[in-house]
Amino acid sequence: MTDAKPSWTPAGARLPETVDLEAATAAIATNLNLPAGFAPVAQDPDLGPAVSTALARVEKQLRAAIAHSDPLADATSRHLMEAGGKRVRPLLTILASHLGDPSRSEVIQAAVVVELTHLATLYHDDVMDSAPYRRGAPTAHQVWGNQVAILAGDLIFARASLLCAMLGPEAVGIQARTFERLCLGQLHETVGPREDEDPVEHYLSVIADKTGSLIATSGQLGAMFANAPEDVVRIMLEYGEKVGVAFQLADDVIDVAGLKVKSGKTPGTDLREGVPTLPVLLLRQAAAGGDASAARVLELVDADLSSDEALARAVEALRAHPATGQAWEVARKWAEEAKAVLGPLPESTVKLALSAFADAVVDREV
Repeated sequence: MTDAKPSWTPAGARLPETVDLEAATAAIATNLNLPAGFAPVAQDPDLGPAVSTALARVEKQLRAAIAHSDPLADATSRHLMEAGGKRVRPLLTILASHLGDPSRSEVIQAAVVVELTHLATLYHDDVMDSAPYRRGAPTAHQVWGNQVAILAGDLIFARASLLCAMLGPEAVGIQARTFERLCLGQLHETVGPREDEDPVEHYLSVIADKTGSLIATSGQLGAMFANAPEDVVRIMLEYGEKVGVAFQLADDVIDVAGLKVKSGKTPGTDLREGVPTLPVLLLRQAAAGGDASAARVLELVDADLSSDEALARAVEALRAHPATGQAWEVARKWAEEAKAVLGPLPESTVKLALSAFADAVVDREV
């Protein structure tokens, strides 16, 4: 693979030569469980260390941003942060910044804002879904109760809003519109599709709002605060939305096909909690169309899944049904569409990395 350099190579401070490229690449790969094919970062002597160093700065600022003098506020705010996470959104912000000037301090702050916003939504989502675990740890509402968990999410969002305000009115407007979409996505998921609405189309709309919107904002802010050209910012906005939908669709399939030892999440968690996901929606669609095998699997999926044995039977049956493979194909289609959006960008290592990032969000096991 050859890496063509852009004619408009962005300015930026050189990083210390003490940065270990192999370790830097490993750190990036660990965050997203990137496949071996994520070569553009690994092969570039500048991009790998730059991204890894920026992510380290983001992590440091994240921890500073959620710190509170109040012991309870501090403990609840740190709860999910200390459980880890993929940092998909900050990673995309950093990659997008390399389409402009990645050395600008606003880039790191924007990356912190999008991850804090994401963290805040997780506290709320877990309460609404009655989820017992998140990232392998008990959810905040399991430890402190629903009211404290909701307020912890509010506190984190308040910190995100404060940092965003420091970035200026345009950033505030972007965050506000994103938060509106996050709320609308959750609302529409809660009430479900209308009688005249296709359930699959409704679901794709929900995840575009709940997941795609914030990942789109991550790419948009990264390019915008790196002073990339306006058309590049628009490309990253559209690319991020499509990548976000692909990411959530892959999560749907991983819930059925993933392994607990790798993901930390028991396969079938969404099934047990009654969360509508694409494999189940496609299964229902097939059963309604007269597919007898889909109808048999649906009986297992719709049964009482409170016992581990019943859940395992449902997961195994759904995993083996073509509906799960079809869901993978839909996720890959969205990833391919995201890659196509990058077409107008000049050939560069960063463009290759963004293309590989779109593949990576689908071809993963966690």
